Amino acid sequence: MHRAGAHRKISAIMAKVVRFCRDRQGVAAIEFAFIVPVLLIMYFITMEASQAIETSKKVSRIGSMVADLVTQQATVKKADLDAIMKIGVSTLQPYNRSTPTIIITGIQITDEASPKVKVAWSRKLVGTTYSADALKDSITTVPATLNIRNTFLVRVESDLEYEAMIAWSADGSKASKALGLTSAFNHIPMGETYYLRPRRGPTVPCSDC
Repeated sequence: MHRAGAHRKISAIMAKVVRFCRDRQGVAAIEFAFIVPVLLIMYFITMEASQAIETSKKVSRIGSMVADLVTQQATVKKADLDAIMKIGVSTLQPYNRSTPTIIITGIQITDEASPKVKVAWSRKLVGTTYSADALKDSITTVPATLNIRNTFLVRVESDLEYEAMIAWSADGSKASKALGLTSAFNHIPMGETYYLRPRRGPTVPCSDC
């Protein structure tokens, strides 16, 4: 009797195991729970990549637009340059998680057998602060193809440290510290440098730079 009772208990346990293995209720919910995190990660990465590409294009556009506006002027002042840089920053909208650095430099190449490349004037915007950049008459560099004696160039440098939306919070704290995986998409350097020649004269002087 004892052996028969034990046998029935084992048979009952085996039957339950078999029924459990054959039961397919809830499988879809379990599969969904495994797949959803992967799908969400793929969605956010795709969204972030597209926003980063679009922002990079806008950073490049800042350089070309600012250089174009400056070279259309016959003469400029600090207030003019500051206003043009402010317009450049506005082209980044709706992106506003970090601010670009913009540097405008007037460059005079001397009329010598071995021409020197000198800074005529400079102006920069870092965050919300406007100031001078390189000192007047200091030596700078230009591409070899643009190093032509007795010519003037306007150089515009636009740089931005891209902050990923999934790694940023409105209060300035870094969500990436908590999320971990998003740190690879944070602090992405973006930048462009443009050189243009004056449109309305041989130079673009700045009277108070």
